[in-house]
Amino acid sequence: MPSPQLLRWIPLLFVLLWSTGFIGAKYALPYAEPFTVLALRMYITLAVFLLLIKFYSPKWPTRTGVLHSMVVGSLVHSAYLGGVFAAINAGMAAGLASLLVGLQPILTALIAWGWMGDRISKKQLLGLFLGILGVAAVLILGKSGNNALEVTTVSLLFALMALLGITLGTLYQKRYCSKIDLLPGTFYQYLTNALIMTALSLSFETGEVQWEPQFIAALLWLVFGLSLSAILLLMLMIREGESTKVAAYFYLTPPVTAVLAWLLFDEQLTIWSMAGIGLTTYGVYLVIRNTPASIKPTVPAK
Repeated sequence: MPSPQLLRWIPLLFVLLWSTGFIGAKYALPYAEPFTVLALRMYITLAVFLLLIKFYSPKWPTRTGVLHSMVVGSLVHSAYLGGVFAAINAGMAAGLASLLVGLQPILTALIAWGWMGDRISKKQLLGLFLGILGVAAVLILGKSGNNALEVTTVSLLFALMALLGITLGTLYQKRYCSKIDLLPGTFYQYLTNALIMTALSLSFETGEVQWEPQFIAALLWLVFGLSLSAILLLMLMIREGESTKVAAYFYLTPPVTAVLAWLLFDEQLTIWSMAGIGLTTYGVYLVIRNTPASIKPTVPAK
């Protein structure tokens, strides 16, 4: 169990790492097709996880726990990652993809309210509204011209699949996997995703890969920066916090992604973008401030 001091920094670190996922996809996809990239990423990640499991010797989940972890893997990893990568590969701008999956906190809050019994105060609802308004300002009003609004039916369907996957996966993880050890639980999630991505790659893609230095660097970052570090932080946050609060942190991902894209790809960052970032940050602040703690610790077993 991490210390309360360490837990305070986990959301910030998570946002920084999670925001690089769209950047990593943009770097990697010119050299391989999306499902092929994700399959390679998952197999490397599984090898890393086996080493970690051997070192830490965690408790393996029961058969029921394995099944629950595999459901989470198909939602959080296959549907979300596969949808995002496929949407970008189908022509959707990374910023627009980030905006669409950035709707996840609203959907999560509504489902959590009806399904899991989470209470949402008026100030939290205001924070959720301001957050999504800020995201829209960053990724729509902050773009020059109308290119950011162009989208094909195929890319839109992939993005919506990603949105639904990360929303349902987050809630399912909180409800059914909170007592599963993070390392073996996440291992089974990645194993499920590896099998699904392999099947999709063999069925719909050529499997060709251009092993250029940029692709290798992007692949390694997607493994160690995202699949290893960010996902473990996400699962820890879900286990230790309320589902609505965890979802609120996703509001920060599109603005941070916009800033990273500005730094790395010289994408325009307008006054609307800067205003949206401030609005989004305040929305997240309202959601977190009106809950007992930004990360609520669990009560140790007697």
